[in-house]
Amino acid sequence: MAQPSFVPITDADQVRPMTPQPVPTHVTGRPGEQRSPHEPHGAGFGSPGPDGGYALKLAHGLRGSIILAEHEELHDVEVGAALIAARRASLYGRAPSVYDLKVALGLFGYLAAAPADLVAYRGSLFQAVSHSWVAQRQLVDSVPEAALRLTPDDAVAASWTTTLR
Repeated sequence: MAQPSFVPITDADQVRPMTPQPVPTHVTGRPGEQRSPHEPHGAGFGSPGPDGGYALKLAHGLRGSIILAEHEELHDVEVGAALIAARRASLYGRAPSVYDLKVALGLFGYLAAAPADLVAYRGSLFQAVSHSWVAQRQLVDSVPEAALRLTPDDAVAASWTTTLR
């Protein structure tokens, strides 16, 4: 609001002159700076997509349908499946859905009775995955893109030896 001209203003309340700062043209040496117009990809880079944390909420909702082996922890399976589901959703450029979770759980035999060799294979991948970023990246990077593009029914019925290896 404008100040009337007849009201006295103290020196502290006067508008001070401002010098505009120059806009930096290029700052080098920042760790997250991207040096090419293409998005980096490969092992350890992750799969950026919208609302990946929603997959964990969906995983909590599927608790009743997850079939665990004796040595497996439910929390580790939920976190691992949510990470895989978020990666699958990012391939399509959208947020995770329950179908992404069903593919992730189906690939590793958590939605149906799994053979003993699959239980042994998934046990090493999912063990303590909720506590280690390195283990999370290894788990997500271990699933090929072709397996992530399966439908939920195909993921449950797929032969895990050909799909995941």
